Amino acid sequence: MIAALIQSPFAEIAVLLVLAAVVGFIGVMLRQPLIVSFIAVGLLAGPSALDIVRADAQIDFLSELGIAVLLFLVGIKLDVKLIRSLGAVSLMTGLGQVAFTSVFGFLIGLALGLDAITSLYVAMALTFSSTIIIVKLLSDKREIDSLHGQIALGFLIVQDLVVVLAMIVLSAIGVGAADAGHGGASVGMVLVSGVALVGLVILFVRYVATPLTDRLARAPELLVIFAIAMAAMFAAIGYGVGLGKEVGGLLAGVALASTPYRETIAARLAPLRDFLLLFFFIALGTALDLSLLGSHVTGAIVFSLFVLIGNPLIVLLIMGALGYRKRTGFLAGLTVAQISEFSLIFIAMGVSLGHVREDALGLVTMVGLVTIAASTYMITYSHQLYAIFGPYLGLFERRGTPREASAADSDPKRGFPVIIFGLGRFGTAIGIRLQKRGIAVLGVDFNPQAIRRWRALGLETAFGDASDPEFIADLPLSRAERIVLTVPVHPTGLSHEDTRTTLIQLTRAAGFRGQIAVTSHHADETAMLKDAGADLVLEPFQDAADRAAALLCGAAIEDRTDIPAIPSEEKPTL
Repeated sequence: MIAALIQSPFAEIAVLLVLAAVVGFIGVMLRQPLIVSFIAVGLLAGPSALDIVRADAQIDFLSELGIAVLLFLVGIKLDVKLIRSLGAVSLMTGLGQVAFTSVFGFLIGLALGLDAITSLYVAMALTFSSTIIIVKLLSDKREIDSLHGQIALGFLIVQDLVVVLAMIVLSAIGVGAADAGHGGASVGMVLVSGVALVGLVILFVRYVATPLTDRLARAPELLVIFAIAMAAMFAAIGYGVGLGKEVGGLLAGVALASTPYRETIAARLAPLRDFLLLFFFIALGTALDLSLLGSHVTGAIVFSLFVLIGNPLIVLLIMGALGYRKRTGFLAGLTVAQISEFSLIFIAMGVSLGHVREDALGLVTMVGLVTIAASTYMITYSHQLYAIFGPYLGLFERRGTPREASAADSDPKRGFPVIIFGLGRFGTAIGIRLQKRGIAVLGVDFNPQAIRRWRALGLETAFGDASDPEFIADLPLSRAERIVLTVPVHPTGLSHEDTRTTLIQLTRAAGFRGQIAVTSHHADETAMLKDAGADLVLEPFQDAADRAAALLCGAAIEDRTDIPAIPSEEKPTL
């Protein structure tokens, strides 16, 4: 009936957008990423359900443009300086996880009766985790600056590099298979074309990129149009020389990765990417025959359990061997317990090249739906999961955990009258002023950059996750008189409970009997915090307004010439 009412491609796409908005809203209410909702839209609109998709050419065009923009945004994040600064833990964890997943995934595929080529494709597809989902969830939890968050971002970059290499290899193999009777000349031509295109990118970066974008940035809309044009043009060139649209789009992003406007371009193109990728996932969902998916249930369950359990375990194992605490390894490991949109694009390339059948795409899509949906809740409730599994993870932690100090850096047995949790601008300002008054202060945070800022100011620090009961027990609480909580406010996953109330409970449980001061940004939180055990509630905005009013009425101005300026808070480069 619905299909009969749709008489034009415009009407069809309008119906798909409405359907995407409705299903997406339901997905958001269930706290699911939009990828799951978009694939569900494709399944609903496909021949197995409503059967309303007829404008295949238009949807395929938007889908291909979306992939080009997606790879462009990946490329624009691959700054050479950032790649060069990857730590050993990111490199070893990323490569270790890729190697582990691909080898064991290949063996599982063979055990399930898949042929060697299909097993290899599926195994490689399972190695890629979704940068978009992980960054979104960690940002929502305000853990993107934490140690496990930064490590996760590091090995996601390593995975992105592996994706790039895999797609380049696939493109070359595809050309070689298509022209096997020409003695491999076409493969050689692809390699020559690839080298020429990379050389063009290098020259563009060296001599053109920055001055050109400086001029274009005077009209931000023109800068965005230029970026889209770059992505489409390089994708077309890549397709024309046999490298593929994906590699071309990625090289376009790399060409602009060293410019000072890369973050602006990425931020402005992100909504367009999400809109265009909607059509990729719709095309993917409509291509799936629900009647055939039943034959993949066993394989999908086995591969999903492998991704949900195996990937976090290998990250936990590698990070434990490198000297990180089991909590850090566990929280970082949970971030790779899903496959990504790249996994589906990778398998789709294999189908287009004729290496694997479409049922392999259906299998990986099912694994994607299961792992993305499950890992969303795993990351959201990571601290609750650690509370359950933490006692059994001792074998994944080296004695001493050399990379994570659990007490003050200078002298673990030294007493501090005041311990401040949360070393942002407000916590740092309090620490500086207390130190000026001759009061020893210990600052606690899980953000390495915040720790470095405090050390630069000559203040004592303890690095660790303040919601970790073991870490709290290691702190010199018995010699402290006051605890100040200036941590960011974000839910811990329990209703009506946040980091501040959790910290109050943990410090009291660890034996602290002194005064606890907590920051509040809303007046209605004061009663809740006092009920939770806070002795003093600080309201920075209200207190600052009171002080400003006093100064305006003629109160004496405090001499601040000997108080050092607080360094600006650095933002991690993704």
